[in-house]
Amino acid sequence: MMNIKFKAPFEFKPGIIVSLLERSYAEISSSDPKYWNQEKKKWTEFDQEVFRYPKTVGACVFLTLSDDQLVGFGSYDNRPMPAFGLIGHNCILPNFRGKGFGKQQIIEILNRFRSMAIKTAKASTCSHPFFVRAQRMYISCGFIEINRRPWDMDYSQHIIEYEKKVG
Repeated sequence: MMNIKFKAPFEFKPGIIVSLLERSYAEISSSDPKYWNQEKKKWTEFDQEVFRYPKTVGACVFLTLSDDQLVGFGSYDNRPMPAFGLIGHNCILPNFRGKGFGKQQIIEILNRFRSMAIKTAKASTCSHPFFVRAQRMYISCGFIEINRRPWDMDYSQHIIEYEKKVG
C-alpha cells in the first residue's frame, strides 16, 4: 500500500517545481532539444509564479511524497470554475513511474475540484510516444478524448484534449 502525502510547495525551496519537471522530462527534452528548450523556459516561469503568488497559483500546486520521498507533483487551474477546471502539470519522477502515483495525483485534483463545485475537469497531453502513459492514465481515470489539434511547437505532434464530468 502506498503511503502518499500531498504537501504544499512552500514546504520546499523555489526551484523544486522546475527541478521535478526537468528530471521527469529529461528523456524527451534531451532527445528533442529544439522544442523542449522552449518548454524549459515556461517551466522556470511556472516555478517562479508558484512562489510569487502563493494564494493563487501556488495554492493550486501540490507535491507528492511516498514514504517521505518526493515522487512528483500535480497542479491545476480553477479560474474557469464552476464550469470547469484545468489539470495542469502532472509529473512523476522516472523511478516512480508505473506505480499509480500519477493516477493518485489526478484523483486528488478531482477531489479538490469537487470541493469547489467544479462540474467538468479538462486535461491535455501530447501525442508523442513519451506521453502514452499519460494518455492511458487519463483514460483509466474516466476521461474521454474530445479533440486532437496540432501542437504549435511541432506540427508533427498533436495535443490531445480530454474531459471528465466531476460532480
